[in-house]
Amino acid sequence: MYLSTARLAPVARTDGPVRRLLSGNVLALGLVSLVTDVSAEMVTAILPAYLVLGLHLTTVQYGMIDGLHAGMTALFRLGGGYAADRWRLRKAVAGFGYGLSALAKLGLLAAGPSVAGIGGALAADRVGKGLRTPPRDALITMSVPEPMLGRAFGVHRTMDGVGAFLGPLAALGVLALAGSGQAFPAVFVASFCAAALGVLLLVLFVRDRREPAVRVEPRAWSPPWRLLATAEFRRVWLAAVLLGLVTIGDGFVYLLLQRREDLSIMWFPLLAVGTNLAYLLLATPLGWLADRIGRGTTVAAGCAALLGVYVLLATGGGSIPLILLLYGAFYAATDGVLMACTGPVVPERWRTSGMAVVQTGQALAYLVSSLAFGAAWQVWGPAAACWAAAAGAALALPLCGRWLR
Repeated sequence: MYLSTARLAPVARTDGPVRRLLSGNVLALGLVSLVTDVSAEMVTAILPAYLVLGLHLTTVQYGMIDGLHAGMTALFRLGGGYAADRWRLRKAVAGFGYGLSALAKLGLLAAGPSVAGIGGALAADRVGKGLRTPPRDALITMSVPEPMLGRAFGVHRTMDGVGAFLGPLAALGVLALAGSGQAFPAVFVASFCAAALGVLLLVLFVRDRREPAVRVEPRAWSPPWRLLATAEFRRVWLAAVLLGLVTIGDGFVYLLLQRREDLSIMWFPLLAVGTNLAYLLLATPLGWLADRIGRGTTVAAGCAALLGVYVLLATGGGSIPLILLLYGAFYAATDGVLMACTGPVVPERWRTSGMAVVQTGQALAYLVSSLAFGAAWQVWGPAAACWAAAAGAALALPLCGRWLR
């Protein structure tokens, strides 16, 4: 009942920060993300093993699918962001995206062992994510004052991290209960049920601002990427692109660890559990720290953690818990903090579109990174590929800190 009567807090008010952060739209959106991430991570946790160890794809083929899995969000982030801003339908656009991602889980079930079918279902899932992410993050930025954005995104990402932590555990439970021939289909069915619940929570509890639609004449319309003309926004966008270029992706990290430790498919989801647990524990403290010491400094620290992951993977050193802790710290220090950097440099009227431009640049850069790492692994070997990734992270560390200062 309390959530159903929640309203967006006026931006000018600063009283009762704890109550605003832990109630209303931030909490409602956090619950939606929590349940949706249970669904998404159930699939993500088993996907690398399913494609590479089960269907015997090469690292180049996996890199292509993994890159498209993230890169497909690009154009739809822009379209969804523009539609949400122009017609003031942020909740509606986000809801459509959540619904499409839920239906994509049924597409995975229908695809069977077909690589093309799996790729199509994953593309639909990413289209849904691309549509929902910018309006969701815009709603968060409009729910709290600007000085508290780091903490607001930290709270949201913590709840998101709870779902990401529970998802692989749920997948592990389903794998253990299902028969050997029905293990992966059972995971897809359970994932769809969780995604449908997330859509229901969004419909019931999330509230959008009641604003009239903005009528934009065709001649007066300005494409979202025109925001890159401003120096402040351009620096944030460049930092996002650089982060995308140096991120090889969870699947490759987990495949490298599986190869090193010779883990069975049954225990493969536990690698995602370790990363998501670290993210869950660190997202809120690092969001608070970013507001205190500077968001650029926090993102640079995240790049340092990523550099440590790549060096340990290249040398074969470090324990699995240490590597997963550093990897989760990287996400906790960059994910929500980057969006907190974006909000203040974009006019409120085009807040969703501005975030979409930043996220699109990062998604397209990740597509390039995933393809490049998969090819480097196949041609040079995993150690050399990891050293190349480490060089990129070392370059990103000072640049991101400078651009986001």
